[in-house]
Amino acid sequence: MQTNSNVKVMTESNNKIRIGILGASGYTGGELLRLLAGHDDMTVAMLSAERRAGRSLAEVFPHLAAMQAPDLISIDAFDYAALDAVFCCLPHGTTQEAIAGLPTHLKIVDLSADFRLGDPDLYAEWYGHEHRAVELQGEAVYGLTELKRDAVAAARLVANPGCYPTGPQLALAPILETGRIEAEDIIIDAKSGVSGAGREPRQGMLFSEVGEGVHAYGVAKHRHLPEIEQGLSEAAGAPVSISFTPHLIPMNRGILSTIYVRLAAGATLEDVRAILAERYADEPFVHLVAEGISPATRDVRGSNHCLIGVFADRLKGRIILLTALDNLVKGASGQALQNMNLMCGLPETSGLEQLSLFP
Repeated sequence: MQTNSNVKVMTESNNKIRIGILGASGYTGGELLRLLAGHDDMTVAMLSAERRAGRSLAEVFPHLAAMQAPDLISIDAFDYAALDAVFCCLPHGTTQEAIAGLPTHLKIVDLSADFRLGDPDLYAEWYGHEHRAVELQGEAVYGLTELKRDAVAAARLVANPGCYPTGPQLALAPILETGRIEAEDIIIDAKSGVSGAGREPRQGMLFSEVGEGVHAYGVAKHRHLPEIEQGLSEAAGAPVSISFTPHLIPMNRGILSTIYVRLAAGATLEDVRAILAERYADEPFVHLVAEGISPATRDVRGSNHCLIGVFADRLKGRIILLTALDNLVKGASGQALQNMNLMCGLPETSGLEQLSLFP
């Protein structure tokens, strides 16, 4: 990619980390900008949006009109020498080649799926084309922050997790590590708001298509399935196969995952609660809710928090776990900023202190 030394860089202090966002006009780019507006140690220096190049941020996101930020430009106009870090919010399938062309001094968090699967052959199977930057795949760190904190902090390239995989992995990984549930009998029923499908207009996303109804999609073949299995297999120390069905709910934000599992011999619900309570006791963004409380998407809206609940099933030997998060924050841009904070040696919570909006 070419650089352009004439691009105006927006900086408020020489001590601030200079951020560029590739693909800034989508929902994840807009959410990153909202979060970065409250970040004391980062400044937004460059924004790209190919079809909206030349427009101001206020034109693309009126709700961010008060934010001091540069106009949107094309990727080819970026002066990467004037940046310290990049968030990549480009569509799946376009990111591998784009990141392969970036200078090596940049710290990069990729919000697409292009580096999440460690096996390039598995990526080709699920995404329909060969991996286009295999040499970088071995360098990429999977950025589920609470489970990969040390690796993220030392990384140059972080693959930000998908929205659906985040909650179930946070709930299940600590339990699988201790062997307190059966790894071969996991069912995940997940429901997401429509913003997870992105900002580009599509017939299936029209209000008249999604309003006043709920429907399953990607049944038994959703692309997040191998990502979930990859993380759970690592936690279990053996291959894990799951049943995963996503549903679209007529709301803007949020993911609620209902997870059905079988306890291992001798394990109890109290064991599971104790494992999760201990694992997340000191975490700023992951919380085990009180017994009997059912996590809800309204409890996390606009925040980087993930809530986990545990219930006994009426079927003997089984339990039900629930996770709730905002798909655009903890499921995307918030987790990306959490990772970038670690990569830059900053407090993990910087720019992410917002509590949930309620009601």
